Amino acid sequence: MVCFFFILTRVTKGAGGGPPAGGPLAAATTLAVVVGITLKARGALRLWAPIAGIVAGSLVAAAFGFYDTARIATAPWIGFPNPAWPGIDLEFRPTFWALLPAFLFITVVCTIQTISGAVAVQRVSWGRPRAVDFRAVQGAVATDSAGNLLSALGGTMPVGIRPTGTSIVEITGIGARTIGIASGAVFVVLAFLPKALAVVLAIPGPVTATFITIMMATIFIVGVRVIVQDGLDYRKGAIVGIAFWVGVGFENGVVFPEFFAALTGGTPLNGMIAGGVLAIVATLFTELTKPRSRRVEVAFERSALHEIREFVAAFAKRSGWDEAMAARLDAVSEETLLTLLAQDEAAPDAGPRRLLVVARREDGGATLEFVAARGEENLQDRIALLGETGAGDVVEREVSLRLLRHLASSVRHQQYHDTDIVTVRVEPTGTRSVTGA
Repeated sequence: MVCFFFILTRVTKGAGGGPPAGGPLAAATTLAVVVGITLKARGALRLWAPIAGIVAGSLVAAAFGFYDTARIATAPWIGFPNPAWPGIDLEFRPTFWALLPAFLFITVVCTIQTISGAVAVQRVSWGRPRAVDFRAVQGAVATDSAGNLLSALGGTMPVGIRPTGTSIVEITGIGARTIGIASGAVFVVLAFLPKALAVVLAIPGPVTATFITIMMATIFIVGVRVIVQDGLDYRKGAIVGIAFWVGVGFENGVVFPEFFAALTGGTPLNGMIAGGVLAIVATLFTELTKPRSRRVEVAFERSALHEIREFVAAFAKRSGWDEAMAARLDAVSEETLLTLLAQDEAAPDAGPRRLLVVARREDGGATLEFVAARGEENLQDRIALLGETGAGDVVEREVSLRLLRHLASSVRHQQYHDTDIVTVRVEPTGTRSVTGA
């Protein structure tokens, strides 16, 4: 959020002493070209919308005389970094402990940004809606962490996933891995070409800010879509809405600025930190105040079905539900276990694993969570595709999946490395239809 407001201020700056109309016209040209091509173009022309907008805006800026050609002229064609390792300082002075809380929070925020970016780019890259592959999200977080560690050891700026990639995929419609690999290779080459970098740095502020504003607007819509697809109940809606507007208030200095500046040692609390803290605290409060859950850990095999049934029956009795609800929970547990077992048996490296079953009462219904070994096929996707397969594409466990779809109101399958988490929501009465998250 702080980045967004900073970008908006840059739209009106960067004219470099040129005519007053130069900045607005350059920004308006960039906006018109990018939006026009994105909305109306089809095929290959749509892919060039970002570049065409920047080039058009830069040409207008050059006509008004505030495109920095001197920077390009003085930059060398080829350049190499000067290796200079600053070393490692292991003396934990008072300054270190004073800055540690802020850096820890920034680390959490950056991790959340990486997770959000990895989830969002999956949403916009697939032609058909699919469940999020959290194994890829794990890989993104691990890669981001390794990059930050190497940056710290090298004494340079940290790297990480930036949300602009999601916007480019959304605008151009290209999400192929090969394009990402090729883009990374180009960036590596450009690092040794100072003149090419100077061409980018010479782009006037109004043009750059307008382009990034378009990207941020696209990211905002993608984020809203991800939240809605994951199931936006009144709790999530309240957390997202309140955190957003509190962040806006802090960023504009309208929420007791003197009081909070005194708490932070004279430094104003920016919108990103304020909104992030509120969202984290509200989410923790929601999780901690949920009804007490019951859990049982068993061997991940068919022989554990009897123990799971006894556990579910005791949970239903303790919750005060009737026999119909108890039977529905029993059937859901059985079908979920059998489906996960079928996936695990099909895996070539399947070995002895454990299964954790967690049950809790929530909003008048029941939520069952199964934590087990991973399977290569997402249960949530299989349920969504039921009825779309042809006669020659029948899966043996389709009957179990159909029963699960009929009995549960929602099924969420999160796949991690070596771990599956299936969360099933069962309502006691009313119409039940499976929704993906």
